[in-house]
Amino acid sequence: MTKTDQQILALLQDNARLSITEIAQALHISRTTVQKRLAVLENEGTITGYTLKLKPNFDANTIRAWMSIAVEGSKMKAVILALCRELAVAQLHSTNGKWDLAVELKAESLEAFDQALGRIRLINGISSTETSLLLSTYKH
Repeated sequence: MTKTDQQILALLQDNARLSITEIAQALHISRTTVQKRLAVLENEGTITGYTLKLKPNFDANTIRAWMSIAVEGSKMKAVILALCRELAVAQLHSTNGKWDLAVELKAESLEAFDQALGRIRLINGISSTETSLLLSTYKH
């Protein structure tokens, strides 16, 4: 990775909506150079997509929770696949210690949240769960 690549990535990490012209002007290089470097970074998989960040309280009315899950024996792969198909699952992490998985859940209402909990608890291979609603966020 070149120094120019690193500078381009730094600019895009700060603002993914920068145009090629704006990047070129900021780095004092040609638009063609920026286009070529972006193509290389995308083709080699360094850049896998472009995204946006929402303000921390954007989804203030969304019900959010962390669910800790214990998985039976060798059923981890099947449980993970089932959880990945669940729309209420926002994030899924394997962990060590008492719980095997940590899951962030999101739902539009308490009723939808309750339904998601019911579906998740029926997944074959889940031996126990513990869920905590997220009430306030202090650092994002």
